[in-house]
Amino acid sequence: MERIVGGKYKLGRKIGSGSFGEIFLATHTETFEIVAVKIENSKTKHPQLLYEAKLYNILQGGSGIPNIKWSGIDGEDNVLVLDLLGPSLEDLFVYCGRKFSLKTVLMLADQMITRIEFVHSKGFLHRDIKPDNFLMGLSRKANQVYIIDFGLAKRYRDSTTNRHIPYRENKNLTGTARYASCNTHLGIEQSRRDDLESLGYVLLYFLRGSLPWQGLKAATKKQKYDKICEKKLSTPIEVLCKSHPVEFASYFHYCHSQTFDQRPDYGFLKRLFRDLFTREGYEFDYIFDWTIIKYQQSQNNRTQSQLSPVPGRSNSHAMPVRVDNHQGGASASYPAEVTDRIRSNNATGPGVRMQFKPSTGRNLNYDNPLEKNISNEAYLPSTSFSGTSRRNSTKPILPTEAANSGHGHGSKVGVALLAYCYYIPSSMRSRGSRPVFSPLNFERNPLIKGITYMPMVDDFGSGVDAPALCWWRSCFSITGGENDIVYLAVKTFNIKQ
Repeated sequence: MERIVGGKYKLGRKIGSGSFGEIFLATHTETFEIVAVKIENSKTKHPQLLYEAKLYNILQGGSGIPNIKWSGIDGEDNVLVLDLLGPSLEDLFVYCGRKFSLKTVLMLADQMITRIEFVHSKGFLHRDIKPDNFLMGLSRKANQVYIIDFGLAKRYRDSTTNRHIPYRENKNLTGTARYASCNTHLGIEQSRRDDLESLGYVLLYFLRGSLPWQGLKAATKKQKYDKICEKKLSTPIEVLCKSHPVEFASYFHYCHSQTFDQRPDYGFLKRLFRDLFTREGYEFDYIFDWTIIKYQQSQNNRTQSQLSPVPGRSNSHAMPVRVDNHQGGASASYPAEVTDRIRSNNATGPGVRMQFKPSTGRNLNYDNPLEKNISNEAYLPSTSFSGTSRRNSTKPILPTEAANSGHGHGSKVGVALLAYCYYIPSSMRSRGSRPVFSPLNFERNPLIKGITYMPMVDDFGSGVDAPALCWWRSCFSITGGENDIVYLAVKTFNIKQ
């Protein structure tokens, strides 16, 4: 029998589990919105879900904080209903072959520091900073990093007096040993500096592919933690950051210089990495490593489809869906093909079809607290690729394909679609007719932001040309005139009047 929790969320398939309980997809019975539902037996020895729900309520409204839909007790279970999000950074790390480019790491670092700063501003420490606890959004939020899992979070200052918690020692390790700060290993009470040091280890994990204390063997968990501690403390920062920009060593030295109750200068840390980003000549185009892989796969699939079409078969490849406990490896593969149809609460047409194609044999198990599905809507890269786009290069107004008249994608089609991206007025949003050219500012058009996954203006500013070009590329091989393209856009993105 189908179960409905909170009076309105019909449970679907289980997509994750952990020490806290289980995670399910669920559908709102009236709006058909797809959400994530965390369920924990209320009789468990150390219940944490309702505590986590309180923290989500405190953090509501912050950028990169999932919206809480409902929380409470349902039968014998504690229940937390949240936004459905995309894959975790650990998922994407595996998908990209267990290494990120410097450009991707720097784009992520800026948002991740901002998320930690926001949590700290509300008086809490996260205490479990790791790649699994940072997720990408979906659809128009596909470029936004979210921070999740506040089951281990702790208030570090009194909400009334604002006084900092006292310094203590002989504390048990809280969090994940791989990314724990040196002071946490030494039993010192955690404070803001420790969340930031943990983030530093996450960033180096992304850059290096692994950390020196991974893979250590021991008979017991305590002995393993001791070995990790010994290795971590005996590895000089300069050795850990060798062959990587000096800014990463500077980041760690800054974290280690902080006193227990000192407020970190988050702006300084972000400027450290932003200056490096600028010096490398990168552009904040939100083209991450996984964006390029996704694009290359779609191009390969398109070529294969043209050479050997199979009626009724989808050729879309998608990025990983979060399910159970994660195990690493040398390259990403996804063991099962799962097709889901999702309808958002404001959808006017058929939902987004998401397909996860298998590749060569790896089993991925995941244990992290939020389920993720990533939609096929993720934007595709423009002409500058991650790690290679430079400020001093000339950026074309249109992709090179638009300038060439070929089979099925002449310049007329390119111009028509680009015009649609830039200028379609609100009166045309739900109609498959020719766009009316009106001088709307691209950055200020909410429809444009909705259908092209506009970069977050609060973090980096807009980059107004890249999204439209990326979106143009996603429809690059479409044949037909302007009307066909507008109709495709309306149907694809479920644009509503």
